[in-house]
Amino acid sequence: QVQLVESGGGLVQPGGSLRLSCAASGNIFSIYAMGWYRQAPGKQRELVAAITSGGNTNYADSVKGRFTISRDKNTVYLQMNSLKPEDTAVYYCNVEAVVATTGYVRLWGQGTLVTVSS
Repeated sequence: QVQLVESGGGLVQPGGSLRLSCAASGNIFSIYAMGWYRQAPGKQRELVAAITSGGNTNYADSVKGRFTISRDKNTVYLQMNSLKPEDTAVYYCNVEAVVATTGYVRLWGQGTLVTVSS
């Protein structure tokens, strides 16, 4: 079985920074990609940033230049700088991997709330 454990959300003032992390553990053979999505109240879940096994990254236009995704083995990070109130959302980690007995899976973390407010 594979588990994703997220951490790092919280309340921050506009212009502030937060760092999210998501650690994947279990019988993982390989990870294709890891990423972060977010869902604000009343809105659909959207991609924030993703990173492939080869290190290629992809960002939503709204966060380019402010957010940075990185990965260390089976942990993915999202460094969020210059936060804006519109960044307020529940952030979800997403992992595409090959795991024992199941093969290809796409997993979601439990979500961590980021609130940007003065």
